[in-house]
Amino acid sequence: GGGGGGRSSVYRGADLRYAMEISLEQAASGHATDIRVPSWESCDPCKGTGAKPGTRPETCRTCNGQGAVRMQQGFFSIQQTCQKCHGSGKTIADPCKPCDGVGRVKRQKTLAIKIPAGVDTGKIIRLAGQGHPGQGGGRPGDLLVRVVVEKHPWFRREGRDLIVEVPLTPTEAALGAKVDVPTLAEGKMEVTIPAGTSSGKKLRLKGKGVMFHATKTRGDLYAIVKIVLPPTLSSKAQDLLKQLGEEAPFNPRSGLW
Repeated sequence: GGGGGGRSSVYRGADLRYAMEISLEQAASGHATDIRVPSWESCDPCKGTGAKPGTRPETCRTCNGQGAVRMQQGFFSIQQTCQKCHGSGKTIADPCKPCDGVGRVKRQKTLAIKIPAGVDTGKIIRLAGQGHPGQGGGRPGDLLVRVVVEKHPWFRREGRDLIVEVPLTPTEAALGAKVDVPTLAEGKMEVTIPAGTSSGKKLRLKGKGVMFHATKTRGDLYAIVKIVLPPTLSSKAQDLLKQLGEEAPFNPRSGLW
């Protein structure tokens, strides 16, 4: 049997997705900005009903407001979505002109968003109620902002820690030196390179990494030593290196194989 109570056509709005690119500096310390996103909004003149102001949607006569019709095929009874009202249970005799009877209009809206310190690529920030509007009085969906952190020319990120490569001359590595190392938030800082430092040595700069918003603490910055040879050597430099090899004989492969 069928009732005459009609079918509910209240639907929650769909979520809206947005990809936002930020720099490593912004990801490390947090970032507040405005974004412009396209969105469907409820039509003001018809209040989202789709009917011309002063009128109301009518109960669909084809399905009697049920949103579906039942068809008999032999011994089988099949229920299908009503083609007249497309399942809403309502028809609009005089559509609203601004929205053409849809009940929604497309606009650009500006939203303020705050990126917490320490986010990484893939982080989803949800702005409740800022997605597509609902239908029939349903609540709107949410805006889901996916964060994409751009690659940095110097730093590589590993969780809350940062990695930076520091080139050294053979002389600096052998005798020790004081060199400037870049940090993400505080510019360059002087670091002491111990004498006899090998390529690949990791030097820790505590608290110079990425901020973690939950604990308000920073990770560390690790400076990785890379010994770089000069592109060309004069005859005198070659002679000096030969003398060094004779004065301090050393085989780094000894005992490896």
